[in-house]
Amino acid sequence: MALAETPSNPSPIREILPTRRAINSKAGLASLVLTLVELIRQLMEAQVIRRMDEQVLNETELDAAAESLQKLEEEILRLCDIFEIDPNDLNLDLGEVGTLLPKPGSYYPGEPSQEASILELLDRLLNVGIVVQGDLELGVANLNLIQAKLRLVLTSQPL
Repeated sequence: MALAETPSNPSPIREILPTRRAINSKAGLASLVLTLVELIRQLMEAQVIRRMDEQVLNETELDAAAESLQKLEEEILRLCDIFEIDPNDLNLDLGEVGTLLPKPGSYYPGEPSQEASILELLDRLLNVGIVVQGDLELGVANLNLIQAKLRLVLTSQPL
């Protein structure tokens, strides 16, 4: 005997499968994660282009990198579709700082562009390398509870 679906007795399938509304309520977090993944994807793409221009990559490495980046881009677009996110919304406008990502076709690694983006800044920093050093103290009520000494070397070159 099958049970009829009522508000007090929902279908077991409805409890397992997410509804469109449930998916959309999580899109805020998904949008943030996809934005970060797209930033990293474009940053890796810029580094591949730099190495291609410097003739550091052989054909096999270049083909493997291009295929991997293409698959990652396809997956990002697929997830955007699932969460009903416009892929153009992954680019954040940061006001006076500029945008997170460059406009399509407006940036080529190593060449100046009219409108700088955070991605371009990170790409240039990776290309030349940067060292960040500092101390971090976290606490409450004038009590230092967590202390950390940080030293970060960020570069696209092997150390």
